[in-house]
Amino acid sequence: MEGFINFLKQSGVYGFFQEGGWKNIIMIAVACLLCYLAIGKKFEPLLLLPIAIGMLLTNLPFAGIFHEEIFAGGQVNWGAFADVKNIGLLDVLYLGVKLGVYPCLIFIGVGAMTDFGPLIANPKSLILGAAAQIGIFATFAGVIGVGAIGDATGIEALQFTMRDAASIGIIGGADGPTAIFVTSKLAPHLLGPIAVAAYSYMALVPVIQPPIMRLLTTKKERAIVMSGLRPVSKLQKILFPIMVTIVVALIVPSAAPLVGSLMFGNLLKECGVCERLCKTVQNELMNIVTVFLGLSVGATATAATFLSLRTIIIIVMGVIAFGVATASGVLIAKLMNVFLPEGKKINPLIGSAGVSAVPMAARVSQKEGQRENPGNFLLMHAMGPNVAGVIGSAIAAGVLIALC
Repeated sequence: MEGFINFLKQSGVYGFFQEGGWKNIIMIAVACLLCYLAIGKKFEPLLLLPIAIGMLLTNLPFAGIFHEEIFAGGQVNWGAFADVKNIGLLDVLYLGVKLGVYPCLIFIGVGAMTDFGPLIANPKSLILGAAAQIGIFATFAGVIGVGAIGDATGIEALQFTMRDAASIGIIGGADGPTAIFVTSKLAPHLLGPIAVAAYSYMALVPVIQPPIMRLLTTKKERAIVMSGLRPVSKLQKILFPIMVTIVVALIVPSAAPLVGSLMFGNLLKECGVCERLCKTVQNELMNIVTVFLGLSVGATATAATFLSLRTIIIIVMGVIAFGVATASGVLIAKLMNVFLPEGKKINPLIGSAGVSAVPMAARVSQKEGQRENPGNFLLMHAMGPNVAGVIGSAIAAGVLIALC
């Protein structure tokens, strides 16, 4: 009888009846909801589903798959890995997040699948890609202000540090790997809610962006037809990633890991002599790292960390960051039109694609443009700001890391 009782006390069901066990039940329900969104609604399923399963595994009582205390205080307790019996699968996989390996490997794959031709053909796209990063820095400043209020009032949920602010602000870039890269370095205790928010908003681009785009533009502006892009030579496409890597690394060295990985992947694609490597990073490498990244990030969404007022604030700040980024791109495009001659005007809708959700944001610009003018084809024009936004968010990440 005693042995049977001991067996019951070691079961996961018994864990639900311990102090705080109800939180685990809620987190399991949240994980199941994310599974539904990934499978049923197809919201970013390639990453949302692994994140959901990681969240599910880490919140099963007594499973021992992830031990948050090993990574407490933003440090890795390397001594804990000496005792293999007390190390879970996700503890090992999480090292790739903690050491900044997975986001960089993801960026190699992204680079190999990215065509910078529209950006090279229309360098003005760089301005729109940069404009969208206003959302990151505006939110960064806003969270610092909230943190000051929290310090003054003593409300713990509002007490955000400068590093916390940087990690929350980067959500505005709509770039999951970049958000994970910055947060793992600056505020690892916030990785769960920030990663879930970043990827959720990436998936919700077609829902969040259109109302903002319509609000800030007139029917006439949305119907603007843009002329075709000039051809881009192979030499230009080969030189572009090399020059961007050099320039960015010299100006913002802390952005070199992300930008360098992105441009390396793109060079594999454009050089024409590494076809086998290019296919590998586009497919096998990208898929394997995506699984490891998703499971690891989901594992950080423990009940103790996720179920708090701070998480709600982070999610709200994240959507504000994304909204400001979208609005900034549109408004800067409108401002540019003031100085551009007739016939060279930019359709402001492509400004919203400056967030780095590739290629979803560009597709939204195309769809909204055709709502007003069925003969309008903005996709390739929108891809310029879109890929510029990928570079811009990586540079913004480097700036925030340097500042904090």
